[in-house]
Amino acid sequence: RLCLQSLWDFVTAKEALIKSPFFPVLFSFTAYMAFCLPYIALDFLSTRLPNLRKYKIQPQNYPTLGMMVPCIIQSAYHHVVLIFPVTFLHWYWRPMNLPVIAPEVPEILLEVAVCLLLFDFEYFLWHLLHHKVPWLYKTFHKVHHKHVSTFALTAQYSSVWELLSLGLFAAVNPVLLGCHPLTEMIFFLVNIWLSVEDHSGYDLPWSTHRLVPFGLYGGAPHHDLHHLKFKSNYAPYFTHWDKLFGTFTES
Repeated sequence: RLCLQSLWDFVTAKEALIKSPFFPVLFSFTAYMAFCLPYIALDFLSTRLPNLRKYKIQPQNYPTLGMMVPCIIQSAYHHVVLIFPVTFLHWYWRPMNLPVIAPEVPEILLEVAVCLLLFDFEYFLWHLLHHKVPWLYKTFHKVHHKHVSTFALTAQYSSVWELLSLGLFAAVNPVLLGCHPLTEMIFFLVNIWLSVEDHSGYDLPWSTHRLVPFGLYGGAPHHDLHHLKFKSNYAPYFTHWDKLFGTFTES
């Protein structure tokens, strides 16, 4: 608790910023771009370095600057025009209260894990439905499948409906569990990171799916195959729902 209390004291020292209606948008977009940057660098470097190229899942396909820039512009536009009004209303109706005491480590680990599992389940059902109903796919989800070979910046390349509905799942779960604000921030960071890693197009030695045993976590190879084949691997992170529903394909 002492370690987390020091971290929480540092966070609460910026209370005016954190309670600002601008903070959620700045937090989300900054974290997203920061997590994408290493993969953007990797995309440019691996075309010249064979030792890096071997980790590319689809080595015949590399994103160009012309493919990356529209993704960045769209993400910035969505954050300013769509996410900010929603977070402003949330700030107005439900002001954030910052407790003095930080949570304990086991509490954070448990609640972040439960939030991830809940989000994974919600996303799986949403995703399956939007692939099985042609109107939903063409109207809302097809935008996200523009790129068959994914790269980090495609993680948030999606329609307005998809962005808001999945954002709602991520925002509501910590509230339902009554999570500490620090736990909520950590969950958002973990969720953004995993989404970027899923779309990165790289199977690196330290990738998350290699750290989770028994094939419980699919990672980038799992999700890359979904973009390539369209009809399997609907869960964003874990593999149990796809295995249970018979939609799992080995990457």
